[in-house]
Amino acid sequence: MNILMALMQLDIGGAETHVVELSKELKRRGHNIVIVSRGGVYQAELEKAGIKHYEAPLHSKKPADMLNAKKILKNIIENEKIDLVHSHTRISSFILGKLHKKMKFPFVTTAHWIFDTRFGLKYLTDWGQKALAVSEDIKEYLMKNYKMPESDITVTVNGIDVEKFSKDTDKKPVSNEFKISQEDNLVVYVSRMDESRSLAAHQLIEAIVRLDNIVENLKCIIVGDGDDFENVKKEANEANEKLGREAILLAGARVDIDKLIAPAKLFVGVSRAALEAMASEKPTIIAGNEGYVGLFSEDKLPVCLETNFCLRGCEMSTTDLLAQDIGAFFGLWEEDQEKLGKYGREIVLKHYSVKRMADDAEKVYKEVMEEKA
Repeated sequence: MNILMALMQLDIGGAETHVVELSKELKRRGHNIVIVSRGGVYQAELEKAGIKHYEAPLHSKKPADMLNAKKILKNIIENEKIDLVHSHTRISSFILGKLHKKMKFPFVTTAHWIFDTRFGLKYLTDWGQKALAVSEDIKEYLMKNYKMPESDITVTVNGIDVEKFSKDTDKKPVSNEFKISQEDNLVVYVSRMDESRSLAAHQLIEAIVRLDNIVENLKCIIVGDGDDFENVKKEANEANEKLGREAILLAGARVDIDKLIAPAKLFVGVSRAALEAMASEKPTIIAGNEGYVGLFSEDKLPVCLETNFCLRGCEMSTTDLLAQDIGAFFGLWEEDQEKLGKYGREIVLKHYSVKRMADDAEKVYKEVMEEKA
């Protein structure tokens, strides 16, 4: 089929990486994929995979931008002879919902997150004919807040490329770039540096300062960019000045996440970033704006599966919790650290394959195509 994928942007983020990996796998299966967004760092990877990208202001709620985006989307659907549209973000789904009513194309959405439904905002959302949800709690959210029938929702996963993300990834390029030695106890954190996502970045900086006299050679690489980046940068600079060394390193927006994870002894993050680190056999502290469960182990699995490793409803992340768990991790025997890493990869292999993600999407595509017929 000719499939249109629509989302806000192609910068670092769970939904963005989900779309990139899903599109590449569907392309391998013989589908023609066209992507529309405002653009971003993942464009080059898509072009390398032979996937066409169009730019449209799908990040903006301004009426003029939304009207412009609607016109661009309509032209693409007509000119590319699109068979099915798959939208992944709120603004794109709202605009495409309006087009769907007139153009009657098969329309699918994926719910990657929960949105504010107050003040009439729920009416600015369209979930299409069928929806995929990346966790059970998001499925419940769709049923409760949008009265979607359970039969119209399929729970899917954030599929991880376990060949790309593995313990065999070469750590030398990033170690050389950031002057990381074998003796360094490196923590890596990956997230979009937006205020709604960057809480753990601020807490991690403070935690590194607190642990300076407890954990030897403690360093941290923070990866990502966004509207809170300058605040994170300011705190990192202040922390480094206080410590008298470059302990906290900022990588900015990058797409070589597999290589940035490679030299880490410990990872901090949530959702897809956490799963990528786990696939790389890196022990992982699950912490973010939505909640905190600490160092991932077998007893943490149920709540992580339920919330797609986003921890909605869990206790909130704090600097105290983060510092405590980082310190405790580096106090473990090396063999116990390795066991945690191996368990994480086992969970990704079992529950979060790219194949499962693409299978789920194709199943829903078939359902909406049959409805049209």
